[in-house]
Amino acid sequence: MRRTVQGAIQCMLVGAVVLSGTELRGQDARATIAVLPFENSGSYGQDREAFDALEAGLPAILSATLAAHPAVTVVERGRLDQTLGQQKLAAAHRWDAGSATEIAKATGARYAVSGSFADFYGKFRINARVVDAQTGQILKVVSNDDPKLQDRAQLGAILQVVADRIVGAMGLAPYPPDVAARRRGVPTDALTEFSRGIMFEGRGERAKAAEAYQRALTSAPDLDEARSGLRRVKAG
Repeated sequence: MRRTVQGAIQCMLVGAVVLSGTELRGQDARATIAVLPFENSGSYGQDREAFDALEAGLPAILSATLAAHPAVTVVERGRLDQTLGQQKLAAAHRWDAGSATEIAKATGARYAVSGSFADFYGKFRINARVVDAQTGQILKVVSNDDPKLQDRAQLGAILQVVADRIVGAMGLAPYPPDVAARRRGVPTDALTEFSRGIMFEGRGERAKAAEAYQRALTSAPDLDEARSGLRRVKAG
């Protein structure tokens, strides 16, 4: 099952190009982020399929959240997939700074983001590592470390906090309040169904994927990534 889930991750994972009007710590104001697959580091309390879906969906949701920043745009979706295949890392889950740097450089990215998640009976934690591909070092490790923000029911807010800290680590301005509020407000049910859609799509189960994407849109009609997924599976 893990291999089929990886097909979904490869299909959906993307980099994000960060376009800032100010210099980033004295460097080039144009930066690129490659969001790599995330690892399930140990989750309990739901069935295996739910966690497989999150493993597929979380990197894609984080990419979409990063792309919602006004200084960020998402690069061509297949680029990371192609690079992972060329580097024979398509099934990788764990990334050290060296391998993350290798992929970042191969995709032309300035930064790589990798990480893990754990869901312990509804207590949800994400850890994301921001790697500087120029130095090969981990720039920062970010997480939703506030105990008040570790409830799975707050998944949209958790992802927004992680995205806030990633762009902050690169010297970008904070998200505009309205953008951050909109992403924080996406219901967990919608993000969960979106993740299921990615998983089913990666397995080639287009009918199930379409149903999951539609459920996500029913819960969150403005969830553009679910609408894009629904268009894909219907067109295929």
